[in-house]
Amino acid sequence: MLGIVKRMFGDPTERDLKKYQKTVDQINSLEPEISKLSDDELKGKTQQFKEQYNSGTSLDDILPEAYAVCREASTRVLKMRHFDVQLLGGIVLHKGEIAEMKTGEGKTLVATLPVYLNALTGKGAHVITVNDYLAKRDSEIMGELYGFLGLTVGLNSNGMSAEEKRAAYQADITYGTNNEFGFDYLRDNMVLYKEQMTQRPLHYAIIDEVDSILVDEARTPLIISGQAQKTTSHYQAAARLVPRLKEEEDFTIDEKAKNVMLTDEGVAKAEKFFNIDNLFDHANVLINHHINQALKANILMKRDVDYVVEDGEVVIVDEFTGRLMHGRRYSDGLHQSIEAKEGLEIKRESMTLATITFQNYFRMYEKLGGMTGTAKTEEEEFRKIYGLDVYVIPTNKPMIREDLADVVYKTEAAKFRAVLKEIEERHKRGQPILVGTISIETSEYLSSELKKKGIAHQVLNAKHHAKEAEIISNAGQRGMVTIATNMAGRGTDIVLGEGVEQLGGLHIIGTERHESRRIDNQLRGRSGRQGDPGSTQFFLSMEDELMRRFGSENIMGMMDRLGMDEDEPIESKMITRAVEQAQKRVEGHNFDARRFVLQYDDVMNQQREVIYSQRREVLEQGNMREIVENMIKSVIERIVSLHTPQSEVPEDWDLQAIVDYANSTFFHEGTISVGDLKGKEPEEMIEVFHEKLKTIYDQREEEVGTEMMREFEKVVVLRAVDTKWMDHIDAMDQLRQGIHLRAYGQTDPLRAYQFEGFEMFQAMIEAIEEEVATYVMKAQINQNVERQKVAEGEAVRPDGEQKKKDPVRAEAKVGRNEPCPCGSGRKYKHCCGK
Repeated sequence: MLGIVKRMFGDPTERDLKKYQKTVDQINSLEPEISKLSDDELKGKTQQFKEQYNSGTSLDDILPEAYAVCREASTRVLKMRHFDVQLLGGIVLHKGEIAEMKTGEGKTLVATLPVYLNALTGKGAHVITVNDYLAKRDSEIMGELYGFLGLTVGLNSNGMSAEEKRAAYQADITYGTNNEFGFDYLRDNMVLYKEQMTQRPLHYAIIDEVDSILVDEARTPLIISGQAQKTTSHYQAAARLVPRLKEEEDFTIDEKAKNVMLTDEGVAKAEKFFNIDNLFDHANVLINHHINQALKANILMKRDVDYVVEDGEVVIVDEFTGRLMHGRRYSDGLHQSIEAKEGLEIKRESMTLATITFQNYFRMYEKLGGMTGTAKTEEEEFRKIYGLDVYVIPTNKPMIREDLADVVYKTEAAKFRAVLKEIEERHKRGQPILVGTISIETSEYLSSELKKKGIAHQVLNAKHHAKEAEIISNAGQRGMVTIATNMAGRGTDIVLGEGVEQLGGLHIIGTERHESRRIDNQLRGRSGRQGDPGSTQFFLSMEDELMRRFGSENIMGMMDRLGMDEDEPIESKMITRAVEQAQKRVEGHNFDARRFVLQYDDVMNQQREVIYSQRREVLEQGNMREIVENMIKSVIERIVSLHTPQSEVPEDWDLQAIVDYANSTFFHEGTISVGDLKGKEPEEMIEVFHEKLKTIYDQREEEVGTEMMREFEKVVVLRAVDTKWMDHIDAMDQLRQGIHLRAYGQTDPLRAYQFEGFEMFQAMIEAIEEEVATYVMKAQINQNVERQKVAEGEAVRPDGEQKKKDPVRAEAKVGRNEPCPCGSGRKYKHCCGK
């Protein structure tokens, strides 16, 4: 559809760029005047811009002069002057869109323009990067420019204290990783006092490597989790079952969908193994789930490709960067299934205390911009999910890199022989070579073969990433051979060494096509920066996963018919196009998968926004009494409505049930009787309760003092909200895991999840209100009232690290048959322990 619109009306982003070019001309026209200013006069411009903004001038109106000032300051401080195309990219980023700029075009410098402009508001501008190294590097280098212009810069990094983070967020400009910003948001919504919050309202952010963060990592939610008490025996039993099953007879594999499914014979074997009548019975959902995960773990998950075993631990390998992700665990029980498969100790499943996807976190920003070298292939996703358009910014110098046609071999062995031969020949000439691999396994195989040939080289993969940036930056030196997993060293320029231009520049060899064209383009983009010469070529085989999944049989048959030798390649644009078509299909499938994840997370996101805004209200409100009274009134209205239905005559209303409930929930025995309600309409009954409750509320407040009552209200509400919300997250997680079974009953699982999720949320809200009503009206108020965390968790980071939180005091457990601590005189199990 998008393509048809573009053909009919032209690309709107191209029209916008022509319009933005006029603004670039305007910035350039100011240069002679700005360049004459002294350093002090140039610095003074920042205060002038702030005053203009505070007086009602828009940032768009300030932009031309602000950009001219920023460029002049950069020329003086950093000795770097923004090119016109960089000004163009800066305008796109300010407008809240995505700027696609090729590798080496100076994206880090481009960001200084919109960051400076948007920081003038005093609301904070965030620069999001993919790792701590880049955040630190950019904050220090670009910080000199911002400091010169009178703005403050903060660095938000892993391991900082809350006080340090608060200071970083209070700065005009804050650098940090996507993980850190997301986790800070979750932690802020678990604090007990508003002073403990670190973030300000989310105003403006620029995401560097926006495709990596908003696309590649979009299916990985950020999670703060605690331990859950779940048995591990099912994992071991399922792991014992799988080796007894045979492919095709007992299960089938869908490589495209990356799924394994039991056949009827397989189901029968599983039922016999677990001694159950029906695997799909609701009571056996857990067993069914464990079997499915054991099949995935044993059939689909490959050791040293998807994960490695290190010191008795299963460590995930990031499929995009090839890095080991220490501390990260597969969700949904898959990690435990792999542990069972490998014969390792099975770690207990964790309980999710707080979670959010990057998709929903970054959509909360008032304005969002992004930059990357590769975004156009995912344009539809950026527009549909985030409302962001992709603008392709022209290069400063013409691109002269030569992208050679793919060469395809019959077998993987023949392909690697050809790769090694190519490396050997180019290395003899002294041409630097960067070899891109998809897996650690491939990088280490090539490394061992090069050692045999005596060719010195550097390996950059998940097992050797300590000096990542340094290794990548030297990859353009004469005679260098570098082997790197896909996006290792991203964000670091490869500068050509002396005499390398004459040798043809940096040559890129791809050893396999990735399922996403964008990742291939990122590898190609390592070469040919800033008008440098360079070349790229992919070496493929019919045994590569992508080729195998999408019709390699036809080409293999053709090679056999032609009697082609194993080491004889096919070099054809037709095959390259066929591969790209296969990639487009996979990209479409992956986009649908991410959109599917988002549809489910949107249900939770709406609920999360309600709870978090309610929590913030509790923290910020001085007086909670009105809110608490409304909660109590809501409980009264529900119980009265339940027992006084309009379909019944008043004589049949169960007034005793209302009285019993009220006396057990709000009052002590005998406070209210059936006689108090007899002959009254439901609205009058509610008023009777309301008046009685108000009187008791006033008495309690008088007894303990207004100040303590206000704090007690907050203690009770926070505790109720936090305990119920965390239980709800876990319950929603369980619901989501089993909801796909509804499809067997011809029910749309998503619709069922939305409907049941809403019902569960309503039930949670009611449970919160009831708990607050009970505790505020009946609990004994002590002199040492203090807020306490209801659970303690740790951040499960996509970058592999975990940050422990401070321990919290555990509360004494009340026995079910002991007197209830609320002072009702009833047993705990019949009162607050219900």
